[in-house]
Amino acid sequence: MLTGATVLATLMYAALGVLVFIISFIVVDKLTPGELWKEIIEKQNQAVALLAGAAALGLSIIIAAAIHG
Repeated sequence: MLTGATVLATLMYAALGVLVFIISFIVVDKLTPGELWKEIIEKQNQAVALLAGAAALGLSIIIAAAIHG
C-alpha cells in the first residue's frame, strides 16, 4: 500500500535523478569538442547523436543504480 511518505520519497528521488542527469550531461557536453546540439540539429550528424544517446543511457543507468542502492 502506498503511503504519502512513499510517494513523496519516490518523487524526490526522481527529481534528484533528473537533476543529476542534467548536470552530468552538461559536463559531457563541455568535455566533447564542438557543440553537441549544433552538430546534431543543424548538421544532422548521426555519429554525434549516437554518442549523445549512448552517454545519456550510460548516465541514466549509473544514476538509477546509485539511487536504488
